[in-house]
Amino acid sequence: MSLGKNLFQARKQNGFSQEDIAEKLGISRQTVSKWETDESLPDIQQAKNLALLYHLSLDELVEFDADIKEIEQVIENTSEEVQQKIDWSKLWGKKYPVLLSYPKEVRVQEYAKQLRALLERLKKEYGYGETDALLVLKDILAHVWKQEEL
Repeated sequence: MSLGKNLFQARKQNGFSQEDIAEKLGISRQTVSKWETDESLPDIQQAKNLALLYHLSLDELVEFDADIKEIEQVIENTSEEVQQKIDWSKLWGKKYPVLLSYPKEVRVQEYAKQLRALLERLKKEYGYGETDALLVLKDILAHVWKQEEL
């Protein structure tokens, strides 16, 4: 995605008009429009000011993805109580059908026993609670899957 599209999406997500931004930065609306259509670029100070207005770091502004931002906000605003009510396997199973079919195909109890042992080991060796041990194990698995060094 281009910087212009990032600027446009960040502005819209924050509920500002081009006129609002122009007024706050002491520039013309046309300048904001040119930034958003990639006809020109904001200087570094204006980019920093935009990031502040949009509650983003400069890096986040450059790599802005409205969908990711929305998902992050939903997660942050969802209470633990509500999260416990969600059947995540069923929900993700709509996108990844294997999550719905594997229990009939995989010897789940064998894997569960090994995973439980790893969870218990993390809890014992590092003093993690159940949730923290699960998150650490999940993160390690994600790195292994991506073939990344830890």
